[in-house]
Amino acid sequence: MDFRAMDLTTLAAEAFQYGYPLLTSLAAVEREGGADNTFRHQRRFDDRANANPDLLHSTARLDLSGGPLWLRVPDTGDRYHVLQFVDAWTDNFAYVGRRSTGGGEREFLLVPPGWAGREAPGAQVIRIPTMVTTLIGRFACGGADDATAVHALQDALRIEPMYPQVPLDGLPHPQAGVPEDLVFFETLRRALAAFPPSPAERRYQRRFAAIGLLEPGTSPYAGAPRELRETLRDGLEAARDQLEEEATTRHAELVNGWTNDLHMFDFNLDFFEVGTMDTPEWTMPDRDEAHVMRAVAARTGLWGNHAYESVAPTVHKDAAGVRLSGAHRYELRFPEPPPAEAGWSLSMYDAPGSFPVPNPLDRRAIGTDTPGLRPEADGSLTIRIQHERPDDVANWLPAPEGGFRPVLRVYEPSQAVLSGAFQPPPVMRL
Repeated sequence: MDFRAMDLTTLAAEAFQYGYPLLTSLAAVEREGGADNTFRHQRRFDDRANANPDLLHSTARLDLSGGPLWLRVPDTGDRYHVLQFVDAWTDNFAYVGRRSTGGGEREFLLVPPGWAGREAPGAQVIRIPTMVTTLIGRFACGGADDATAVHALQDALRIEPMYPQVPLDGLPHPQAGVPEDLVFFETLRRALAAFPPSPAERRYQRRFAAIGLLEPGTSPYAGAPRELRETLRDGLEAARDQLEEEATTRHAELVNGWTNDLHMFDFNLDFFEVGTMDTPEWTMPDRDEAHVMRAVAARTGLWGNHAYESVAPTVHKDAAGVRLSGAHRYELRFPEPPPAEAGWSLSMYDAPGSFPVPNPLDRRAIGTDTPGLRPEADGSLTIRIQHERPDDVANWLPAPEGGFRPVLRVYEPSQAVLSGAFQPPPVMRL
């Protein structure tokens, strides 16, 4: 290896930004636990484990090192649902669900990179970019009374290997004996070898040969000289600081106090399967910018989906720029309900904890499916947001005593939402 080819500190910082999403995603996959190619189902709403009061989740870690997998999805009728495919690099490359494939019973054949084997009549092929991939299923659930029906749909999801006798490779791990301050680079070296990206990304990766990330076999970091260790460590520390700065600044400008990053997850530039949009509107034109946004998304919203599947703007301050607090009363007036094909909701979270708020109505959200929600005669809808229980609770979203932040979720948003023509209104203090 030639460690003198360029500014190694800068190169180490670039490597951190580039590899952070990959390693963050793989760490999250490992924390999820459970058997490979098997769904794990969330059965009930839990204020700590699941902060979305609209959906129940089913997740699976797909390992295709043993060959293709069958995915069978039951008839879901008109219920909103989506199965989101996220590769090891955190790119969203496929969506199966109400928006993209409909509500009927469906069968898919998931094939690994380079697969040239047989395919199956009647099954739609989805080509998986990386051997390990995360599958995130989300099912609309109207509360405890609706949970049994959702559980039946979750149980009907099936993943079956084409070759069940073939052992799986599992996740890569760093070589033993690498100094602690170089474990990031060693882990990234192993992950780069296990999950090669597109040809365009491979060309980009060549720059990292100078710091050993493309070395095969024995780790170059196990016996790295002190000067190199210090150089790489300096680059790592600088890059971590830079990512924290990017995480607070690389966002769309506020609209009426709301954050609404419609294009945060548009960094996939290479792999587009069923349900994704390979168009200029939904892909980033600059690959370097895509790398930055991929790292920011991994830091602030790992495994989020494209806006054309759903959006979730959030607000922290009222129209006057003052932080929201249960010490005051507010109104949120929609001239018309948020335009969505699959419904919308306004959820309440405390701040800074970001947990749902217990309240006498057991109402964590208000929206399309809220019984008794009353619009005005002109079609507008006013949501009351306050801590004290009002005389009329029909349009009340309970707030905590202290700080809070609402999140507006729009499922299968209309073009008015995606173009920015629809904007969430400001929160007005009364």
